[in-house]
Amino acid sequence: MSADLTFTAAMVQMRTGLLPEPSLAQGTKLIREAAAQGAEYVLTPEVSNMMQLNRKALFEHLAAEEDDVSLKAYRALAAELKIHLHIGSLALRASPEKAVNRSFLIGPDGAVIASYDKIHMFDIDLPDGESYRESANYQPGESAVIADLPWGRIGLTICYDLRFPALYRALAESGASFLTVPSAFTRKTGEAHWHTLLRARAIETGCFVFAAAQAGMHENKRETYGHSLIIDPWGVVLAEGGVEPGVFMAKIDPAKVETARRAVPSLQHGRRFSVADPKAGPEHLHLVRGSA
Repeated sequence: MSADLTFTAAMVQMRTGLLPEPSLAQGTKLIREAAAQGAEYVLTPEVSNMMQLNRKALFEHLAAEEDDVSLKAYRALAAELKIHLHIGSLALRASPEKAVNRSFLIGPDGAVIASYDKIHMFDIDLPDGESYRESANYQPGESAVIADLPWGRIGLTICYDLRFPALYRALAESGASFLTVPSAFTRKTGEAHWHTLLRARAIETGCFVFAAAQAGMHENKRETYGHSLIIDPWGVVLAEGGVEPGVFMAKIDPAKVETARRAVPSLQHGRRFSVADPKAGPEHLHLVRGSA
């Protein structure tokens, strides 16, 4: 792998619907558009196949990984277009009672290079009355995932994972140059935190961050923030979407990773430390992992 290899990355911004078939048609059209513009790596958002809040409807349309029509179609599309196609996530059946929120990195031959199940479940109550319980329908993943691209190593995460920086540091320490955060952020949390958190993850790790997003008012009446982003290792925004579906691209120079990490080598400077609780006494010191 040459350090001076550059490539074109594209974020596909979608407005996924209630059913897999029209969502697949939307995603396919935008992926083809990205490839036609020269994209070699294409990322779609979280839950690219369907956004269902109703549990009964969700489970009516869920398929197991081996039977999922969207995954089969996207694998064929990657092979046809000869691109690395990263489906941000698909909702898939894991058991009669639970789904998984699973990301797929597909190679130019149509083979799945890596898959990742979202670790952190979005269980929150927002001040405006919005409430989400992802854990009611989905089972969380247990393992961080890193994979090799022709241009460097890539770490896979999904949406709410963004709020857990230790995951991103662990991926960077494992050799990731690129971090992916396909998302379906709500408009309220997106306006408050999206840009800040994504830029922070890039700066903290010295990695490129790729974040393809859902955007706009969906059929299920949930509003997502959009603003898909490509951010370089210094925290500079290279491409940004608005609130409509579309394709947002940037040329990626992996050499910028080493440049940023030489300037601020914080990945090398992490240290183990203890957290002292004066009320509990010295026997209750907690050891915290700073870095390997």
